[in-house]
Amino acid sequence: MSEIYDAGMVVRREVLSDAHVDRATANADEFTADFQEMITRYAWGTIWTRPGLDRKMRSAVTLTAMVAGKYWDELAMHVKAARRNGLTVDEIKEILLQTAIYCSVPAANVAFSVAKQALAEYDEQEN
Repeated sequence: MSEIYDAGMVVRREVLSDAHVDRATANADEFTADFQEMITRYAWGTIWTRPGLDRKMRSAVTLTAMVAGKYWDELAMHVKAARRNGLTVDEIKEILLQTAIYCSVPAANVAFSVAKQALAEYDEQEN
């Protein structure tokens, strides 16, 4: 099980950034530590490490899921992750346009606003 956790932590850091993961783990306490361990092990160590999809595709699917669920804070985080995974700004725009049809125009409207801010922050952090 520690191999899965360790692999998950590597992917989590590569996708979300060391700074993000360091903040998340530093903020873990007795109440949230099990949750942090669970998402590292299962989301990152079991799903994101599977060979069936590359990271760009996983990011595309994740962005869509975040819009569909209206998980705006998570969307911002995953827009930045999508850029780290190689998605271009135009590809992110196309994904959000697609969500307007399948998730709703109002959800896509918010998603564009969230993504615009996240992309600006990403550019500021990475440049």
